[in-house]
Amino acid sequence: MNAAVRAVVRMGIYVGAKVYFIHEGYQGMVDGGENIKEASWESVSSMLQVGGTVIGSARCKEFRARDGRLKAAHNLVQHGITNLCVIGGDGSLTGANLFREEWSGLLAELVEKGLIDEEAAQRYSALHIVGMVGSIDNDFCGTDMTIGTDSALHRIIEVVDAIMTTAQSHQRTFVLEVMGRHCGYLALVSALACGADWVLIPEMPPEDGWEDKMCQKLSANRAGMKRLNIIIIAEGAIDFKNKPITAGYVKDLVVRCLGFDTRVTILGHVQRGGTPSAFDRILASRMGVEAVLALLETTANTPAYVVSLCGNQSVRLPLMECVQMTQEVQKAMDEKRFEEAVKLRGRSFENNLKTYKLLAHRKPESELPVSNFNVAVLNVGAPAAGMNAAVRSAVRVGISEGHKMFAVNDGFEGFYKGQIREIKWADVGGWTGQGGSLLGTKRTLPAKHVEKIAEQMRIHNINALLVIGGFEAIECLLQLYDARTRCEEFCIPMCMLPATISNNVPGTDLSIGADTALNAIVETCDRIKQSASGTKRRVFIIETMGGYCGYLASVGGLAAGADAAYIYEEPFDIRDLQANVEHLTDKMKTSIQRGLVLRNENSNDNYTTDFIYQLYSEEGKGVFDCRKNVLGHMQQGGAPSPFDRNFGTKIAAKAMQWITKKLTETYRQGRVFANTEESCCLLGMRRRALVFQPVVQLKDETDFIHRIPKEQWWLKLRPLMKILAKYKTTFDVSDSGQLEHVVRIRPKDLDASTV
Repeated sequence: MNAAVRAVVRMGIYVGAKVYFIHEGYQGMVDGGENIKEASWESVSSMLQVGGTVIGSARCKEFRARDGRLKAAHNLVQHGITNLCVIGGDGSLTGANLFREEWSGLLAELVEKGLIDEEAAQRYSALHIVGMVGSIDNDFCGTDMTIGTDSALHRIIEVVDAIMTTAQSHQRTFVLEVMGRHCGYLALVSALACGADWVLIPEMPPEDGWEDKMCQKLSANRAGMKRLNIIIIAEGAIDFKNKPITAGYVKDLVVRCLGFDTRVTILGHVQRGGTPSAFDRILASRMGVEAVLALLETTANTPAYVVSLCGNQSVRLPLMECVQMTQEVQKAMDEKRFEEAVKLRGRSFENNLKTYKLLAHRKPESELPVSNFNVAVLNVGAPAAGMNAAVRSAVRVGISEGHKMFAVNDGFEGFYKGQIREIKWADVGGWTGQGGSLLGTKRTLPAKHVEKIAEQMRIHNINALLVIGGFEAIECLLQLYDARTRCEEFCIPMCMLPATISNNVPGTDLSIGADTALNAIVETCDRIKQSASGTKRRVFIIETMGGYCGYLASVGGLAAGADAAYIYEEPFDIRDLQANVEHLTDKMKTSIQRGLVLRNENSNDNYTTDFIYQLYSEEGKGVFDCRKNVLGHMQQGGAPSPFDRNFGTKIAAKAMQWITKKLTETYRQGRVFANTEESCCLLGMRRRALVFQPVVQLKDETDFIHRIPKEQWWLKLRPLMKILAKYKTTFDVSDSGQLEHVVRIRPKDLDASTV
């Protein structure tokens, strides 16, 4: 929430508005006095990394009554406030909309009571509101993510990862209860991210006899040499009779039926605390800026808007439409229309549930389809967190589809050397939380070893190929596509999943691993800035990875509150550097104590990190001193973030289903033969959809010399970073949104689905 508060304050001041803090939520608005204070640019410094909300929040009974809203209206008029930005859940936003609808009546009553005059009533005749959804439950319809959800997932996954090590040591079963009284999003996504054995959520109560099925599954997993079991329960989990299912009940059940050593962990308010994740900071900053723009453009005739996230776009939607849709979900659950409730949650929630079911519940051998197809999986390029989650998902979905799955070690180098083995369901257990690449990965391209690779494909009868990697992976697929004319072995379905911390793959907005790297950068920047607290004024010059792609520097800079970020895509010269130094010097003299400058490793051959460090040191003499830091390979390491685990899991499942479809389509006269452009694809995320794109068609979108796409969506976020760092610039990233109604006719194209 603090990132949203900071963005609203700074954007408001930037456009020339007076901005006020209303402390303690609606209670502060009703009480007035010291609770309503004017905000300054400096008053929101150093709050990006702080959890919770520094302006406070409180439930307010008084505001629910008209008398309370009358007091609130009086206090707002006294301060000349006619634009209200509300950050909260559907209750807070509904209250704000009611306040807006009553505004003219409240002013008339204030005039009648002699508390304000007619002139004031005329001057402040309209109240405009805009909402941003702050809720860790992600239970609001109309937005893909609410502020706080990703940070809560980080807390849950940190706990689950820690519990898994102790559970493994003692061969224990753990029952984890997470928040979500009416929404199972946190439970479902964390179960997907850690590979939990069982999950219980309010939207999908288990069928009668679930206790026996769960115990059978836990027992089978132990028999398969798995040393631990994880069961995740949403606090609002119920059965089909609307009877609550508690963590204690599940624990007693496991102990009674199986005799397993079982422990319960209730995460509680741990999920609400801690440092916000990079994703939440960026989301809240974008929403805050968009909220101010929405208020500026609102007229008396426009409805109240809520700012939402749609894919990677910040959009505005009618507030009450979204609130009504959210209430429809609860109504469907109360009336036991659970399948409808899942659909009303949106396609993202629906896809999460389908993917979890696909991966968690293994069908008996007798029920599996027999395809007689062999599919190979390999990693290419530099390691990226989330690769292992993608491999696990691909292997398990492949086995469920009836294929025989093969793992290739060390990329195409291992391929031509024959490092290929069959990989089974149990072999990938526990892989989701592992960083790096357990299969091994190399940058070797296949062009020089085409014949040897073809020979290995003949030996192992490989019918399809799934390549998980970065820019090298797209080069590999292009080379294999070209080799089809020489070797028929490559006339098979081939699919690539983008996995690189640099996020420099054409055809996709995001790559597996980029979110984890971003969090590593932001966490390090927080620590580096904190190291200067209490000392004299200091500027830090930090170098990030990314090759020629400035994604990590730009988006990391936005999340960490950087003053500048130098990248290759936006050329700069000595005059720009000088202007940045002068700008920072002015800020240092008046307010801030710490400055942060990020530089992408290949942003400029001559203006190196050392050069920029020396320039800032020299020009800042007497005002600030300088330190530099090269983050290096720590950006590639660590456990994958919840987003990367889920993204890798879902896109690999989608890819395997596409491979199955293509294998069926291209199987003729006892063999697979696929030589069209459409049989060699990259699966990428474009806005909200997962889209299969032939790699040949991506050539025109690619700068092969600098290994980056020619167009990159995140470049339009750079003005936002500059505005929040007090630079004058132009900014326009708003998009009109459309609420995703379940009744909407979905596209027939099966190659696109919502993430």
